[in-house]
Amino acid sequence: MSLEKKDEFDHNAWLKRKDLTPIETTFLMSLIYLDQRLRIVDYLEVLETLYYRVNLQMPKSHTEQYNLDNKFWYWYPLYSLGFFSIVAYIIAAATGALLGFYYTPSTAGDPSMAYNSVVAITTDLNFGFYLRSLHRWSAQFMTAAVFLHMIRVYFTGAYKEPRELNWILGIVLISLTLVFGYTGYLLPWNQLAFWAGQIGVEMALAVPIVGEWGAQLVFGGFTLGEATIVRMYILHVFVLPFVVTALIALHVGIVWMQGIAEPH
Repeated sequence: MSLEKKDEFDHNAWLKRKDLTPIETTFLMSLIYLDQRLRIVDYLEVLETLYYRVNLQMPKSHTEQYNLDNKFWYWYPLYSLGFFSIVAYIIAAATGALLGFYYTPSTAGDPSMAYNSVVAITTDLNFGFYLRSLHRWSAQFMTAAVFLHMIRVYFTGAYKEPRELNWILGIVLISLTLVFGYTGYLLPWNQLAFWAGQIGVEMALAVPIVGEWGAQLVFGGFTLGEATIVRMYILHVFVLPFVVTALIALHVGIVWMQGIAEPH
């Protein structure tokens, strides 16, 4: 019997099982169809072998090493802060994408154009006020959750070897979170946004040597205007989401490989 016929016989034997539900049968048929053409099962076996080899090389956590599973139950709620920050980020991203359909990142010809678009979203758009509030509060919740998450990691010693690389990555992520909040804070282009932007310009100009260059690059000059709001919009919508999403995926991937670090 050839290999192809043998595989086909095995596949049919699976499909003839009586204990399979319709969903399981559909899933198996799809898997068999793809496996016969792409050999995906072979690649899944390779990934499974690689996963176990990587985990065998990971050092045991403090709780595993000293069998302290029942000793640190009071820490567990604090270990959900990273998950909460990711959920808040997903909500902010989804609501921000919807808001982007109605927001106008421009002041050309009318200095209040961006502000008027925000007012229209809030007052004229169905569920606009709810959508904007959800975006705003999820962003603030994300900032608070990331900050508390970093504090928990520090005081439980989770930044120590072999997790120092992920600690540095977390510092980068909380910094980008603050940049996320600042760029979004300027987009409504109201009085608070204008003076927050002006403070940003003054802070950039206070940096030695590269201050003027940084102010022109980030804010489009030494005074706020059309170039400022366009730059903030590009950073907030087209740059930061992709960078932060990639870094979060890397951050979570490292946590998945190394495991959760219990208190030291």
